[in-house]
Amino acid sequence: MPSRLLLVRHGQTIWHAENRYAGVTDVPLTDEGLAQADDLGAWAVRRGVDAVVCSPLSRAVRTASPAAEALGLVPEVVAGLREVDFGWGEGRTVEEMAAEDADAVGRFRADAESGAFPGSEAPSAAARRATAALRDIAARHPDGTVLVVAHNTLLRITLCALLGVPVGRYRAVFPRLDNAAVTELELGADTAALLSLNVPTRTVRTTRTGDLSA
Repeated sequence: MPSRLLLVRHGQTIWHAENRYAGVTDVPLTDEGLAQADDLGAWAVRRGVDAVVCSPLSRAVRTASPAAEALGLVPEVVAGLREVDFGWGEGRTVEEMAAEDADAVGRFRADAESGAFPGSEAPSAAARRATAALRDIAARHPDGTVLVVAHNTLLRITLCALLGVPVGRYRAVFPRLDNAAVTELELGADTAALLSLNVPTRTVRTTRTGDLSA
């Protein structure tokens, strides 16, 4: 039986708020990111989840923790779900990189596989380890629902690989996954079906003045 995987990008970090490539650098969540993690936890209880799995990077572990605690589960840390190593791009914005080497940024934007940043992990390599990790998770939870907390680039690349889209086009096909939003995937031994994309989990909060903000 196929498994339902609820794929989630971790909560906001300082670097992501500044649009910097975090990659494998361990960057903590902002206060906003912590609130997103709490909202994800409440959402997971309402949705019903059988297991919680996450990347080893602390921003993913911290995002997964409220859901695991609320569900009475122990989060499983899976090394294959770590973010892509951006090499030359780690910790930098696109503008900073373009100021140094506009051609390198242009090649990356045209095709992230052939134009991968110097010293970075190629999308195809990231796709192999992440798809193997997700298929293993699905095989261990047949007919179950698993919350998987990982990363923006890794998840987009992996979705492309599972759905038969060239991984170098991940930026065009899946422009962005929002922090703590859920993308639902039905995954079997040799099948994959996208059921929903980038669904928010944030609750509506009331301010002191009575204004509503999502």
